[in-house]
Amino acid sequence: MEIVITILVTFFAGMGAGLGTGFAGMSAAAVITPMLVTFLGMDPYMAVGIALSSDVLASAISAYTYGKNKNLDVKNGLYMMGSVLVFTVVGSYVSSLVPSATMGNFSVVMTFLLGIKFIVKPVMTTKEAMQSVSAKKRALQSVACGILIGFICGFVGAGGGMMMLLILTSVLGYELKTAVGTSVFIMTFTALTGAVSHFSIGGSPDWPVFGLCVAFTLLWARIAAVFANKAKPETLNRATGIVLVILGVVVMSFSLLQ
Repeated sequence: MEIVITILVTFFAGMGAGLGTGFAGMSAAAVITPMLVTFLGMDPYMAVGIALSSDVLASAISAYTYGKNKNLDVKNGLYMMGSVLVFTVVGSYVSSLVPSATMGNFSVVMTFLLGIKFIVKPVMTTKEAMQSVSAKKRALQSVACGILIGFICGFVGAGGGMMMLLILTSVLGYELKTAVGTSVFIMTFTALTGAVSHFSIGGSPDWPVFGLCVAFTLLWARIAAVFANKAKPETLNRATGIVLVILGVVVMSFSLLQ
């Protein structure tokens, strides 16, 4: 019976995380971590490590799918990734100096609100409008926004994928598919860094749960990314919004059970 529960929990955790990753570049940790802690009684630190590991392949396959469909800005993504990684460390250090400044539900609430935003006010920017911005300006914007995202994520401890999607669409004026493609490209490397550091510090994970989470998240991320790249902008905005709203509500419900 215990193995059945494990398979069911990891399946639904992987499905939620994979859909969130493939549609919106969302971090798998926002879904997988609370489910493993709530239903399998796993240590939160180890649960985050498994979630980040699931994020690596899911984000990589999503980035590949978006890239194959020419919906990925690698050059500016690398600029942003560099500043995100550096300032995540800076934000984490500053946060350690301010013990009371924690916002544990930041990522969950942001997921819900961003979902509402995509439903009510969809992103309809075109690639032509994106390309009208000069390469130099876009590069500087990417570095500046990466600094902001990295610092907030390091300080708060969550919300990387959602912050990137919000900044890419609302501040940098990316078309939605390119924004998600660039976001999952960056998340591949940030999740890998996080997963390696977690297991280096916390030791080996529960391998069966690890394997199931990685496999299910990868499967659903691939399905979501393929659908997203074929969908019309209106349909993609609506689908992304609905997925984010549902995930936000579900994860908030899990947090109340803990």
